[in-house]
Amino acid sequence: MSDEELAKDLGPLAALTIGVGTMIGAGIFVLPGVAVETAGPLAAAAFVLGGGIALLTALSASELGTAMPKAGGAYYYVNHALGPLFGSIAGWANWMGLAFASAFYMFGFGQYVSVFVDVPTLALGPLTLTGAKIIALVGAALFTFINYVGAKETGRLQNIIVVTLVGILTVFTLVGALQADISSLRPFAPDGYGPLLPVTGIIFVSYLGFVQITSVAEEIKDPGRNLPRAVIGSVLLVTAIYALVLLVVLAAVPNSVVAGNDTAVVDVARILLGPIGAVALLFGGLLATASSANASILASSRINFAMGRDKIVTEDLNTIHPRFGTPYRAIALTGGFILLFILFGDLATLSTAGSTLHLIIYGLLNIALIVMREANPAGYKPDYEVPFYPVVPILGAVISFALIAFINPEIVALSLAFVAFAALWYVFYARSRTEKQGILSQYILNRSDVMPEPAVSAAGAVQPDGGQYRVMVPLANPASEKDLISLASAVAKQKGGTVDAIHIITVPDQTALAGAAAYKDQLDAESSTLLERARKDATTFGVDVDTHTILSHRSFEEIFDAAKTHEADLVVMGWGADSHGAPGRAESALDELTENIPCDFLVLKDRGFDPSKLLVPTAGGPDSDLSAAVATMLRAEYDSEITLLHAVDSPDEEADGRVFLEQWAREHDLADVNLRIDTTGDVEGAIETAAKDSSLVIIGATEKGLLTRLVRGSLVLDVVDDISCSVLLAEKGRSRTLRERLFGR
Repeated sequence: MSDEELAKDLGPLAALTIGVGTMIGAGIFVLPGVAVETAGPLAAAAFVLGGGIALLTALSASELGTAMPKAGGAYYYVNHALGPLFGSIAGWANWMGLAFASAFYMFGFGQYVSVFVDVPTLALGPLTLTGAKIIALVGAALFTFINYVGAKETGRLQNIIVVTLVGILTVFTLVGALQADISSLRPFAPDGYGPLLPVTGIIFVSYLGFVQITSVAEEIKDPGRNLPRAVIGSVLLVTAIYALVLLVVLAAVPNSVVAGNDTAVVDVARILLGPIGAVALLFGGLLATASSANASILASSRINFAMGRDKIVTEDLNTIHPRFGTPYRAIALTGGFILLFILFGDLATLSTAGSTLHLIIYGLLNIALIVMREANPAGYKPDYEVPFYPVVPILGAVISFALIAFINPEIVALSLAFVAFAALWYVFYARSRTEKQGILSQYILNRSDVMPEPAVSAAGAVQPDGGQYRVMVPLANPASEKDLISLASAVAKQKGGTVDAIHIITVPDQTALAGAAAYKDQLDAESSTLLERARKDATTFGVDVDTHTILSHRSFEEIFDAAKTHEADLVVMGWGADSHGAPGRAESALDELTENIPCDFLVLKDRGFDPSKLLVPTAGGPDSDLSAAVATMLRAEYDSEITLLHAVDSPDEEADGRVFLEQWAREHDLADVNLRIDTTGDVEGAIETAAKDSSLVIIGATEKGLLTRLVRGSLVLDVVDDISCSVLLAEKGRSRTLRERLFGR
């Protein structure tokens, strides 16, 4: 049995606790005081209404989760269905919403800790930090650090926390029910029903955990049945707990005990159960708020990963710490936001801001479901379908957006500012980078003849520019033109992109470029013939091709400028005698010191382009990631056979080497290919031996720096010279410091 099969080990209870564990904290341990102070016993109805709104979205999330079990949850669904503009809005709203929610949970944590730890108020200029706020800041920093270094809750610990909390609240509710006086609930709405919707907006932060279940859909046993049960069940269970506990509390003690009290359940437990009850609820409050805060920080890193994968934000945020193995930059940045929000916010502001941003997401999520149903794209086959479609998602979207109108106008303005920022972020940053086009715009543009003109214009106007993947091919040698164009076209076809074929005519320094332009045909009569051949060869793959002739005083260096000018995502070039000054790299010695690699590079040592049997040696690293991506695309185009090779120093390390290679293969969607472990300790010899059974070797460029390569030579170069088949060197585009250029990474 494979590891992937073993990974499906989350049963319905485990999945249920993911949602319940994230939601159970805020609603009952922190917010009753604020809610009751505003609405009296009507606060219980606000929790029920909030649960009803969440349930509508839970139904939609269940269908989308069974159809698209991908990391990122609600963000992924919105980005996939509505496109990257709305994906940017959903991603930023989800990220900031989780940061506000984490800040709120930590504020509640501070309130509970301050019950038994007396921390004095601190004045910092215009800021006054209460004891609870100071504890919240320390707690937030601690949980950020815990996530930064990789310590985490296990699923078993999460189950224990949830069961403990539910047990404590059950006992508390039963004892309270025995002492309840229904007459204490009258009048049920002392100030009328006007406060119902505003209070619902405040407490809606209590219902943010259920969508997190969808982010682990791939790990759930029988997700078609268990995922909807967990998502919908968690909302129903938490709503029932919230409503029952709050009704019992208000019926058992005077409203004055609860109203405005940030640790109301502790004081109520002291009255109903004595000191033991107070300690139990205090312990429960600490568990609930800490667990919810930690879960939100963890969830935020998944959002960052999904956004980085789609190029909505820089993938640098997803950089893994070399020691701790965590996305430390994303966690640190999220932690910074949380600390900032705690510093300047209060309990009501933090909870309402978290609620508003998530209401925006939930509204978009319901619209995403409608788009997926109506467009019915290939591959959309949910195991669970929303009942009473389209009424449920329409109600979910309308009510989610409508509730925002009843929230504090200042918080709404703040949330809309985040939305505007996210839209501008897409226009000025993400649009030129992201490649993914949403189902909605595809649906509209593919039916442009029957769609309203404003809709077609809008869909075209917001299309991602990065979606047109560009492969640039510098051509010089007619003998290698066909192989280079074939390789470039195969990649462009798989990426849905275009090919730019360029021919650089080198002009002597003594000749002005402006003067040389008039004699271009005389300077290089083969240029037009070469580019025309390239155009014909590329079009046999069904890809668009543009051709360009460039006059320059430089040869190789001009390739870098052309790649930037044409916004190339990938350059495919030949390995000539003077293709580059530092063979085996996409840079000359001078460029090594002064330039960054502007995009991904593939350099072909052409001994006949035959992609039938591919060999991909790997020891990890970004260049090997590119090798894997190229091999995957060539397999899709040519049905290639792929062998992965990993070399270890001795037979004793074979088992560890196989574990590494199997994991690396899974991470790069190559789990079904041939795996080969070499134990001789001779990396170069291992590659040469394996290459005898291969038609093309795809290998990442050496990670050695310029000085190291000049002094010690380069493994890659030695291998290239000794292999009889074609070799394709892959090097990822990246920025590097001067130290990295000189001495390697």
